[in-house]
Amino acid sequence: MQLDQTIRPALSALRVSTRSWPTLAIALSADLIALTIACVSSVYIRLALNGQYHPSLYWQLWPVLGLFILAYAIVGLYPGVALSPVDELRWISVTTTLMYLVLGSATFLRREGEVYSRGIFLMAWLLSILLVLLGRILTRHTFAHRSWWGYPVMILGAGKTGDLLVRTLLRRPGIGLKPVLVLDDDPDKHGSLHGVPVVGGLELAPGLARARRIPYAIVAMPGVPRGRLLRLLERYGQTFAHLLIIPDLFGFSSLWVEARDMGGVLGLEVRQQLLLPGPRFTKLMVDLMATILGGLLLIPFIAIIALLIRLDSPGPIFYGHTRLGRGGRPFKAWKFRSMVQNADRVLQNYLDRHPELRESWEQDHKLKRDPRVTRVGRFLRRTSLDELPQLWNILRGEMSLVGPRPIVDEEIPRYGDTFELYTKVSPGLTGLWQVSGRNNITYDERVNLDAYYVRNWSVWLDFYILMRTVWVVAFGEGAY
Repeated sequence: MQLDQTIRPALSALRVSTRSWPTLAIALSADLIALTIACVSSVYIRLALNGQYHPSLYWQLWPVLGLFILAYAIVGLYPGVALSPVDELRWISVTTTLMYLVLGSATFLRREGEVYSRGIFLMAWLLSILLVLLGRILTRHTFAHRSWWGYPVMILGAGKTGDLLVRTLLRRPGIGLKPVLVLDDDPDKHGSLHGVPVVGGLELAPGLARARRIPYAIVAMPGVPRGRLLRLLERYGQTFAHLLIIPDLFGFSSLWVEARDMGGVLGLEVRQQLLLPGPRFTKLMVDLMATILGGLLLIPFIAIIALLIRLDSPGPIFYGHTRLGRGGRPFKAWKFRSMVQNADRVLQNYLDRHPELRESWEQDHKLKRDPRVTRVGRFLRRTSLDELPQLWNILRGEMSLVGPRPIVDEEIPRYGDTFELYTKVSPGLTGLWQVSGRNNITYDERVNLDAYYVRNWSVWLDFYILMRTVWVVAFGEGAY
């Protein structure tokens, strides 16, 4: 009775509209629509290319779509909440590929291989991966900010970790975890945390979870003693269907950590992708093939850009600047020239006339209205086309398609202890900082993103960044 009287005021302050079933229904529908469009498009595209068959031959395979959905569910793609974009890309690509291999093998074993077109299967395979990924991106973009999207989540702990967690989940609704309340035993922390109510102590968790049907809880108390943490897990592990623990391992790798049972002892296995020859060789091959093919296709654009630079302002077409590469070795990174001649003097004169901008320049070495940038250079920077000559650096092995931001000697002190991490990989033509806000993020955030990339590096992370780069470049996000 006393507990109910304690919970009742908390319930009155709590409004939970988030429910998991609409998120699941929309995710299933989006995948079914994407797979259907991929299959139908492949059939009619092949038919338009002198295909000799009737489309109804393929419509009898429609029950197979259910097997795709089942396979996605088995690998944990539903409802798509708290799922890393890199893991989502990996599992969608791998699962879709395996399903098409099984479908193709079954067709061959039934001796129907000559009836169905291999071209349709190949087209449908590629389109399925692309459209399912696109469908999920559009779905999150459309619905993630709605109050009913995702899982309601209870945060246990209102300290620094809880504060960071609530802020992150609110800023990134696409994760699908909506913080609806926070609990903490410290009365001084009761009130509100970024608009999320902190309603009482941890003992309220079971009652509030049942009353408001909150299936997800996050224990955000990394510094809590081991004995108390175990008691919390024992007590609340039976209350919530999902209980996530934030460990005291900030800055640690997160994408390639797996829990292992060591005879009843919990272990965390960290796979160091940087030390595995297979992924490194794959990255090298992707760099070379993509650079060669892309470079050949871009030759006409490179020629046009070179002509525009020559007509816009006097000076060379290309600009080389010494940067630090893998192992800390210096190399000359090439770009299309985007600045006027005597750029240093122009900048100094500009800062003398606008001393209020000097602090911003010294902090981030960026100006939104840089007087040194030419008219063509402004366009090149906004679209990142000024970095196309770095394809030559990639062919020379000095850079990679994806990697940390190339830095200069003067920036080493700002990287601190993470500089050693930076030198383990080659700098990239694009990277996490470019798809995470570019010039709109602080310098410290750039350093953290570079460190995160190295710690969590994989070919799948590279693919994700390349896909995001297309979006960011197309819309000029954070560019100036």
